[in-house]
Amino acid sequence: MTDPLLTELHELALEAARRAGALLRDGRPADLAVARTKTSSVDVVTEMDIAAEKLITGFLAEHRPQDGLLGEEGAATAGTSGVRWVIDPLDGTVNYLYGLPSWCVSIAAERDGETVVGVVEAPMRGETYHAVLGGGARCGERPLAVRPAPALGQSLVATGFGYLPERRAHQAEVVRHVIPRVRDIRRGGSAAIDLCDVAAGRVDAYYERGLNPWDLAAGALIAREAGALTGGRPGEPESGDLVVAAPPGLFGPLQELLEELGAWHD
Repeated sequence: MTDPLLTELHELALEAARRAGALLRDGRPADLAVARTKTSSVDVVTEMDIAAEKLITGFLAEHRPQDGLLGEEGAATAGTSGVRWVIDPLDGTVNYLYGLPSWCVSIAAERDGETVVGVVEAPMRGETYHAVLGGGARCGERPLAVRPAPALGQSLVATGFGYLPERRAHQAEVVRHVIPRVRDIRRGGSAAIDLCDVAAGRVDAYYERGLNPWDLAAGALIAREAGALTGGRPGEPESGDLVVAAPPGLFGPLQELLEELGAWHD
């Protein structure tokens, strides 16, 4: 039986992501500049990140004013409905700043702390990835499914890097040891898209340290609904320490390798 609340949240997330994606795609100024920085001088925010979050939060507040909000660019409202929206208005900001196409809008809805809806809008791909808990994952109308698990040595693995120099140095050391043990590594620059690429079978697996809730909430649900397992260190859920996503059969070996290499610390 369809849950009317989940249907409503899904439709709102799709529309908010579509509007924000169109704003970012069509409204990008030719002289786009950095508005401010966050964790380091290379961790940037543009005026368009801020404008997209304002658009999303305004749209959601208009339709569901009692809901909570958590956004990368500062939105933080507790809400009273049991529903919280987790928003990354522009995942892949550095790509966007440089005119690279791998960026997206990521919107998730939580109900009582559990992610129940995820939408990742990737305008330059012309693709909308979306999922409702228990309902499978899709790109547009096309159902998504992870690839059958290859052996670790035959796996194509996506990853990303943080912005703090000491973290990057350790992440590079981890990758140095991962590369000989897998088919190859991909680094796209958007965690949400990487998770969707696992869901779509475009990569076999993904891992990264240092993600925030807005980076992974929607993409992780989409990956799970497409058949992936997600988690952090062995026996733990995904977190800022580590996120791993892969199909059953590959998830365990990759997670064990990352634990051995200390991918969960700087």
